Formats: sequence, structure tokens, C-alpha cells
Amino acid sequence: MVVTNKTISVVEVVVVVVVEVVVIVVVVVVVVVVVVVVVVVVEIAVVFVVAVASALVAFACNSSIYVSSSSRVVVVVVVVVVVVVVVVVVVVEVVIEVFDVVVCIVVVVVLMVVVVVVVVVVVVVVVVVVVVVVVVVVVVVVVVVVVVVVVIVVVVD
Repeated sequence: MVVTNKTISVVEVVVVVVVEVVVIVVVVVVVVVVVVVVVVVVEIAVVFVVAVASALVAFACNSSIYVSSSSRVVVVVVVVVVVVVVVVVVVVEVVIEVFDVVVCIVVVVVLMVVVVVVVVVVVVVVVVVVVVVVVVVVVVVVVVVVVVVVVIVVVVD
């Protein structure tokens, strides 16, 4: 029987795969939590900006202080432009965050798959090498036994 210095057992392969799956799950959960927190903060910011803009419009339109019609229009236009800019910036930021998260998840999953494939290939190669060595040893032993038997038969006869 051939004994190698290091053999990879099925348990070791299973442990590696389980650890990789746990790492993937943890990364995905952390990323989802971060995205949810970012989206909630962004939504709160948008609500705050819209509330402030609405208050400014209400002040401009209902002020007891005399404000000309053209000034009211200017205030409303400025507030609408500010709200639109803030909403666009927020949407772009959320899209960038989501894109970053997706790229991160894809990279982690690809790396984990590569590691699993490498581990499986190494296990297969080790098993094949061990089988080949065992077959060679068995063939050599059989050949030696046959030669010894032939020599004994020839010498005895």
C-alpha cells in the first residue's frame, strides 16, 4: 500500500465548500444590509428636501408679506429645480451603490467558484495519482511474483 505525505479527505473538501458558502452568504447579507441602509437614508434625505422645498413654496405663495407674482414664480421655479437636482443626485447615488454591490457579489461568487473548482481538481488529481501508483505497485508485484514462480519452476524442473 502506498502512503502519501498528504491526502485530501472528503471531509476536508466538504469543510472548504461549507466555509465558502458561509462566506458568500455573509457577504451577501452584509451587502444587502448596507444597500438597505443607504436607500433608507437617501429616502429620508429626499423627504426632508421636499418638505423644506414645500415649506418655501408655501411661504412664497401664502406669505402675509407682500411678494410680487414674479418673485413667487421665481421661488417656485428655484425650489422645483433644487428638488429635481436632489432627486437626480439621489437616484444616481443609489444606482452607483447598487452597481457596486452587484459587482462585489459577482466578484466574490466567481472567486469562491474558482476556489471550489481548484480544490476539486486537486482532489481528483491526488486520487488519480494514488490510483496510478497503486496500480503500478500491484503490476510490479505481480510481475515479480510471476518471475519468481517461473524461476522456481525452471530451476526445480
